[in-house]
Amino acid sequence: MKAENHTGVAQFFLLGLSDDPELQPLLFELFLSMYLVTVLGNLIIILAIISDSHLLTPMYFFLANLSFVDICFTSTTAPKMLVNIQTHKKGISYIQCLSQVYFFNTFLGMDRFILTVMAYDHFVAICHPLIYTHIMNPWLCGFLVLISWVLMLCVSLIHNLMMQLIFSTGTEIPHFFCELAQVLKVTRSDTLINNIFIYVTTVLIAMFPGSGIIFSYSQIVSSLLRMFSTASRYKAFSTCGSHLCVVLLFYGTALGVYLSSAGNHSSHESSVASVIMKTESSVASVMYTVVTPMLNPFIYSLRNEDVKGALRRILHRAACGSLWTTDLRTKGIL
Repeated sequence: MKAENHTGVAQFFLLGLSDDPELQPLLFELFLSMYLVTVLGNLIIILAIISDSHLLTPMYFFLANLSFVDICFTSTTAPKMLVNIQTHKKGISYIQCLSQVYFFNTFLGMDRFILTVMAYDHFVAICHPLIYTHIMNPWLCGFLVLISWVLMLCVSLIHNLMMQLIFSTGTEIPHFFCELAQVLKVTRSDTLINNIFIYVTTVLIAMFPGSGIIFSYSQIVSSLLRMFSTASRYKAFSTCGSHLCVVLLFYGTALGVYLSSAGNHSSHESSVASVIMKTESSVASVMYTVVTPMLNPFIYSLRNEDVKGALRRILHRAACGSLWTTDLRTKGIL
């Protein structure tokens, strides 16, 4: 990025969610709590999976990766937003902004790919149960995750390398983090090539994974309809129920972000309409970047008996360890 006619530290200014000073402490406490719950909840899911031999299956391997990506996804935006709220500053350096764009795009794409791979895993488990272990072998699972990482890291890098743009000093971004589309809106350079690349990658990285999920679940529904046993149908559906909830939440909030940003871009009727659109866009973005990663651990832990069982075993071992330590101290051994 190039800044035009600037002196001192080159930076952007993130306008954030609200300029009301009275709301800043409330926003800080709210988003700090949500961020801590997101990190802690996803870490617990990862710990439960890697510490329980019952969960060493492809489905939970992908779930552990999804939890890791969700932690990274939220950590891309939330810490900087919390720092700005606490310090009453809005500045973000060009390097930090560029880094946010890079990692946000990477982890956003990883969320899409992992959800798609999880849908494929459920499709194979329900529609081809006899050859499930042969198809979803450890090599294929690792390869699917690895190729997703390589693809998203490369695509995000290309986005950043194409951002040889000119910005005025003190450029304001009407958002609480540096999103690629918002950054391109405030540049003084021609962004035609950038926008074309965005549209192309959106089709490849959003439409194809979404189509893969739709295809997988269409085959799953078709298979469920052919089952004569109600118990078998319920068991098969419960296998993918949590994943389906996460998919609907993820793509539902993503659609909300797209619609609100499109409305904000096209609304020039009045200042009141503009404010309303901006508020809706901010709320949709918060749901997309903070709320969805926070809810994922609860969805999987509350709806999944295997995960709940693993969490109970972890708590039991922790309780036994605590009682054992207390007993040793009582006897004077420790």
